[in-house]
Amino acid sequence: MSKPVFKRILLKLSGEALQGDQGYGICPSVLDSIAQQVKEVWDLGVEIAIVIGGGNIFRGLKASSKGMDRATADYMGMLATVMNAMALQDAFEAAGIHTRVQSAIEMREIAEPYIKRRAMRHLQKGRVVIFGAGTGNPYFTTDTAASLRAMEIHANIIMKATKVDGVYDSDPMENPNATKYDKLDYIEVLQQNLHVMDSTAISLCRDNDLPIMVFNLHENGNIKRAVMGEHIGTLVGELADMPME
Repeated sequence: MSKPVFKRILLKLSGEALQGDQGYGICPSVLDSIAQQVKEVWDLGVEIAIVIGGGNIFRGLKASSKGMDRATADYMGMLATVMNAMALQDAFEAAGIHTRVQSAIEMREIAEPYIKRRAMRHLQKGRVVIFGAGTGNPYFTTDTAASLRAMEIHANIIMKATKVDGVYDSDPMENPNATKYDKLDYIEVLQQNLHVMDSTAISLCRDNDLPIMVFNLHENGNIKRAVMGEHIGTLVGELADMPME
């Protein structure tokens, strides 16, 4: 049996990924599907960290555009990500995966505070670490949180699981002739405004040579395929040679 090509990954999930077809909130069947996909990779010995968004519950940017104070709206969005992190933890534990939730906003009754060394130790012990509350600061997205946390824990790659099978030159949901990219440079993403991640997140990854893989979460087995080195979705940046020990 071939080995995973990554020792430690950071999986970025949008809040919308959890809502399924219901358009809002958290869908139990989607949680179960994500848990089973993550367990496939966890069983291989890959160290997994997750950053989750909160758009299925509350979007700070949308609320601020309608008059709410931006910082207040962003903090509310951060709280929504912690709710999603707790939901993921419950589904993962039910699937037999050992987990820890760490929050950038302190709330000790339900989550550990984010401490880099503690997160690293959890990963080394085989626990999936779910990061909630973004960076803990307003005006920063969970994409930026994913880039920051991935660099802090020395992840080999960010795997951004989305509802489409990669990055396109236009929205494939609206344009049936949209062209998919197999590989991109960071600067191409920024220059063409391709919405892989926000510009701050892309710049952080570019400055630290952290690759990003974008693929479809809803195709069963894709997380494992990505970890095993199959070419799926779109790769941003360059993959280093990093075999499992």
